Amino acid sequence: MIVILDSNATENSKEYQQALDYLSRLPGIAARVHKVQGAQQTLTEIYLIGDTKTLSIEDLHALPGVERVIRISEEYRILGRHRDEQRISGFEYNGVKFSQDNLNIFAGLCAVDTPEHVEIMLKALHERGQICTRMGAYKPRTNPYSFQGHGKSCLPYVFELAGRYGIKVIAMEVTHESHVAEIHECLEQTGQPTGVMLQIGTRNTQNFELLKAVGRQQEFPVLLKRGFGITLNESLNAAEYLASEGNSRVVFCLRGVKTNMGDPHRNLVDFSHVPVLKRLTRMPVCVDPSHSVGTRENSPDGILDLMHTAVQGIIAGANMVLVDFHPEPAKALVDGPQAMLMSELDWFLEDIALAWQCYQQRQKLAEQHQYGRL
Repeated sequence: MIVILDSNATENSKEYQQALDYLSRLPGIAARVHKVQGAQQTLTEIYLIGDTKTLSIEDLHALPGVERVIRISEEYRILGRHRDEQRISGFEYNGVKFSQDNLNIFAGLCAVDTPEHVEIMLKALHERGQICTRMGAYKPRTNPYSFQGHGKSCLPYVFELAGRYGIKVIAMEVTHESHVAEIHECLEQTGQPTGVMLQIGTRNTQNFELLKAVGRQQEFPVLLKRGFGITLNESLNAAEYLASEGNSRVVFCLRGVKTNMGDPHRNLVDFSHVPVLKRLTRMPVCVDPSHSVGTRENSPDGILDLMHTAVQGIIAGANMVLVDFHPEPAKALVDGPQAMLMSELDWFLEDIALAWQCYQQRQKLAEQHQYGRL
């Protein structure tokens, strides 16, 4: 059960203390407090954990400062929608909005290799009005002898260049909690020129200790990739691990699932789950066409498979696209064969804009038909 306090019921208010004192004394019930930051206000949500079946919604709603009470119907206690359309969806970070109603493009280097390539990428994004990117510093690899990323040594020039070119958020994978500390320290040392969205890769979706550690920190939002060999429900529970530790600023990323039924693509594309995720949870949904497709092959119409795939996700309502570009894919240290060319950046952005426009038109069409059925 979730008790949502009025936005005026702050930690120092009498109503807040009275409500929390009452809920904390309920027998057999644990009360956990979560702060939910929306675009315009912060709400306090108190999660009642235990045997809540006998609790009266009316009695709880009568408590001072309580705005409404929700009986949980799904497994995902914090991130779930729970048939309540009023709950805040998404968040704002470093001036960038992440919600189920808007779209952000994170085009960039799967793995940072040289300062020159980083600057070419960021400069190109800046010239096209883009304020987000992806830059891999820590790279978990299947082969222990493959390039593992430059790690903290590349962070200073990545952050400084991002600040120079007005990049607000960098999606950056971490594989250990020490990486979070290194990112924090480097941002401090360079004067906070940009922001970072911590990325949990598909191999670490069920690394529960990493999830707990990343969930405990409140500084950075998190992009969680779906596990490539587990069910959607298991991946959503991984996201709930983050939120249960205190960080509910989570974006869920679909990146394909591992099966030879997806051949010749790298993974079987799962972007039909975009609307499912938006129905079950309040998380913004990201799609990663690069790691889903894994090649630069194109169809007879001249359009790359990964562009077709990206558009499928956008037309289904995705709110974020994570995509690989590289100034010289042949020299890329990670996933060069799937990286798009800098000369294709304009084409890609225009194609995505068309798809987003189509999705918005589909929304309007749905509203018209729903209104006609009333």
